[in-house]
Amino acid sequence: MNPAFRAALPFFALSATIVVIMLLIAVRRDHRLIATVTVTGLLASLALIAVASPVAPLAVTSMFLVDPFALFFLALVLLSTIAVVLLSYTYLEGTGDGPYDEYYLLLLIATLGAAALLASVQFASFFLGLETLSIALIGLIAYPRSRDRAVEAGLKYLLLAGVSSAFLLFGIALIYFEFGTLSFAALGRLWNAAPGAADLYADTGFAMLLTGIGFKLSVVPFHMWAPDIYEGAPAPVTGYVAAVSKIAVFGLLLRYFVLMGGYRDPSLLRVIALVAILSMLVGNLLALLQNNVKRILAFSSIAHLGYVLVALLAGSMIGFDAAAYYLAAYAVMTIGAFGVVTLVSQPSDGQDTDQLDSYRGLMWTRPWLAGAFTAFLLSLAGIPPTMGFIAKVYVMTSGVGNLLVWPLAALVVGSVIGLYYYLRIIVMLFLPAPGVTIPCVTTRLSWAGGVTLGALLVLLVVLGAYPTPLISAAHVATTGLAMFNNNIHTAANASPP
Repeated sequence: MNPAFRAALPFFALSATIVVIMLLIAVRRDHRLIATVTVTGLLASLALIAVASPVAPLAVTSMFLVDPFALFFLALVLLSTIAVVLLSYTYLEGTGDGPYDEYYLLLLIATLGAAALLASVQFASFFLGLETLSIALIGLIAYPRSRDRAVEAGLKYLLLAGVSSAFLLFGIALIYFEFGTLSFAALGRLWNAAPGAADLYADTGFAMLLTGIGFKLSVVPFHMWAPDIYEGAPAPVTGYVAAVSKIAVFGLLLRYFVLMGGYRDPSLLRVIALVAILSMLVGNLLALLQNNVKRILAFSSIAHLGYVLVALLAGSMIGFDAAAYYLAAYAVMTIGAFGVVTLVSQPSDGQDTDQLDSYRGLMWTRPWLAGAFTAFLLSLAGIPPTMGFIAKVYVMTSGVGNLLVWPLAALVVGSVIGLYYYLRIIVMLFLPAPGVTIPCVTTRLSWAGGVTLGALLVLLVVLGAYPTPLISAAHVATTGLAMFNNNIHTAANASPP
């Protein structure tokens, strides 16, 4: 088998699943069949990662590099998408707003865009993958046509996607005008060949590029859209936006930053440090003011992206490992939390159950969901023995090793603030529900939701108590980036002044 074809098999499987779903929609509309084929295609793509791994790293084309880094994050994206599909099945059945087949098509297209982002090594593939992801997300966010808030959220995301894409495209144009290349690595060589030589076109292009990425990650000060989108979108889609899209964009940012040699620019590092500090503090502080669970989790996600930026700032092997582990933990925690919101909600009512008061006494009416929600919230707060605790310790270790004093101080302060609003939700779960005097279970959990939450809980605890397998996988994935970064530093120190 041709090595390039073998390396691209996971991407081909994902693309083939999209084609199959389109043909099935044209022939027969069957919600269960479409959902089953979607999960099967995602599992096939996940299994083919093992086939592609032996030939990695390998440049499939000049635009895409299939390496352990891309495959690790692709596996994370695929597993997260499978969880979202399972959570979505029961949710969509309850909306009464069928047919639902196009929902899975949009979900697969968005996942393909995320996969393209993770393998991108130049701006053309980067922009193509990002637009594929963003356009599909617009449809997903506004999918329940009968819900005004979802349509409003979709329109807001459409405007956001247009503005951020304009920033990105104009920034890329300025960078190409200055350096004449779209390749990340070639750009890094040209940019670092003349350090300190400020140029208006290059500086403006880099600033606009990072602004566009900041919008996609919803870090401060580009965070304004996140709470409204999270509140208006369907609960499973919110989990997808919060986890999968952020993981794909951050993975792209990490690869771009290393290949470009961003660690050689102190001013750029100071800007990212400021963004990280503001995201950790502002995200946690604004969450204190919310009475809507989805808005609380939106501001929480802003803070967590700030935590991951601390690992990026470390710029060492341990920093890259910490970022990879943290994103895996973030996916489990976030999809789990929004999964509980999904299963608690009654979609036929026209909106999700997202008001904080609606969760009062959940432990006495639906103890399994309340217990799962408590575990995910404690993990988001960084309480042992969960993945969230290990992730924060790992990030703090990388920051201490690189003397990131102010970002670490903001991380500690933000974590303390975050503990308050997470505990606020947990306390609400255990308060007596109106009219309920003894514990009772009133609603049966769907099999898909139960299996998904159960699997996420097992991962949350097992990989928190014994994180070695995931840390080892993250280390293998990021070794290539760390070696490239070290080579840049070595060449810079060896070059004459």
